[in-house]
Amino acid sequence: MPNIQDARILIITTHGFEQSELEFPRDQLRAKGAEVQVATLDGKAAKGWEGSDWGREAEADLKIADAKIADYDALVIPGGQINPDLLRVEKDVVSLVKDFVTSGKTVAAVCHAPWVLVEAGVVKDREMTSYHSIRTDVENAGARWVDQSVAVSNGIVTSRSPDDLKDFVAKIVEEIEEGKHDRDAA
Repeated sequence: MPNIQDARILIITTHGFEQSELEFPRDQLRAKGAEVQVATLDGKAAKGWEGSDWGREAEADLKIADAKIADYDALVIPGGQINPDLLRVEKDVVSLVKDFVTSGKTVAAVCHAPWVLVEAGVVKDREMTSYHSIRTDVENAGARWVDQSVAVSNGIVTSRSPDDLKDFVAKIVEEIEEGKHDRDAA
């Protein structure tokens, strides 16, 4: 079985990510020994959103278009309202998410980030959670929405909000250490 210390994890983002939803998973996964890279649309630092204003930048390691699935064990998508709304209209992002899911690798999305999974067409018949305001979007895409801190369906990990980040990261680690998942089973 894979070990988190050997894992390579990709976080995809653009401007407007919820500050804690990028920084907490990135920093916690790194502290557990994983190699974590951040990819943005242009390969440059992205500015976060914290509270009611712009927050800190997150440095980028590469462009999302240059990310190769074979190089990673997991994909993490931070939420916030702005970030996933901008990401879900990008062809490279939607394609990358679909490919990660079909590869059987762990995919994790928190808060509004399940919007990106909806756009990629990968939520049907899965148990998922999200920020409550996008519940109808998730359900209309065919997922079974649950109100809990973390939901997992064949390697796809979802959480509701920054309050759930400890459970979110713990489940990402668990899913990575389980290895590849059968995406045909829901």
